Amino acid sequence: MLLVFIETRDGKIKKSSFEALGEAARRAAELGAPVAAALVGPADAGLDAELFARGAARVFRLESPAFAAYSAQDYALALKTLADEVKPAAVFLSATAMGKDLAPRLAAKLDAAMASDCTKVAVEGGSLEFTRPIFAGKAFATLRLKSAPAIATLRPNVFAAAAPCGGTGETIVKAVAVPDGAVAGRVAEILKESGAEIDVGEAEVIISGGRGLKGPENFALLRELAALIPRAAVGASRSAVDSGWIGHSHQVGQTGKTVSPNLYVAVGISGAIQHLAGMSSSKVIVAVNKDPEAPIFKVADYGIVGDLFQVVPALKDELKKIFAE
Repeated sequence: MLLVFIETRDGKIKKSSFEALGEAARRAAELGAPVAAALVGPADAGLDAELFARGAARVFRLESPAFAAYSAQDYALALKTLADEVKPAAVFLSATAMGKDLAPRLAAKLDAAMASDCTKVAVEGGSLEFTRPIFAGKAFATLRLKSAPAIATLRPNVFAAAAPCGGTGETIVKAVAVPDGAVAGRVAEILKESGAEIDVGEAEVIISGGRGLKGPENFALLRELAALIPRAAVGASRSAVDSGWIGHSHQVGQTGKTVSPNLYVAVGISGAIQHLAGMSSSKVIVAVNKDPEAPIFKVADYGIVGDLFQVVPALKDELKKIFAE
């Protein structure tokens, strides 16, 4: 069995979890094994049907009053309890902020090996192999984990989500006991950013800005551009975040979020190696920079050498024409 942790937000399954489930279903078909999905905490009953339709044969609902709000310690305990019982060959999670927080805790509890931020999963000789970038994306390592289960986080926007097929399955509800003192900390409150946009890790198009924007007020140019494009988000380089121009949740790079959108537009970003490590796997990269020697042009599929304050408004006008047709 391959087990997939399903992440939800505002009562809906995150796109990255559908991607992880789709990849698990494809590899399970090669192994001749079933796929199960794990939902921790309260979740709408209708979510089960969505998971069955995308390849899950079973949905495990792990319930406890302690799971009302996300806690890495609580959720890791829940998944360990389930893994000890059903003995999956592997546990897949998305390499989101939650997945990156939860997976190593689960691996430690299960005394299991883990492959993080995987960009490829394959079956060789009846065993799973995981490929992940190393050395800031300059090389790739292919791993075969000897532990059972193997724990892996899958990079969002890399794997295809399975198309709904109308399947059916079995829902199994399990009450999980959380002993007193087992959890050192709990979530007291979740504060959402005012006017929160789509998360850069989930976006299909990312418009990122760097120090070339010259100030926080000019990120409005990128937000206006992103608003014209479906499933687009605004990202930022570390220098822009460190300058206080935009929140850390928007940071793309080695110390921020690793992203793989269909389109990445770097505006006023020079292309330091730490930033490239977080976005070089994007399907198409467009760079806008006034310096023709900027390192970002070495990885860009398309480059525009020019003043961003002239280029971005012109690009916005063209997009308005396209989407108005």
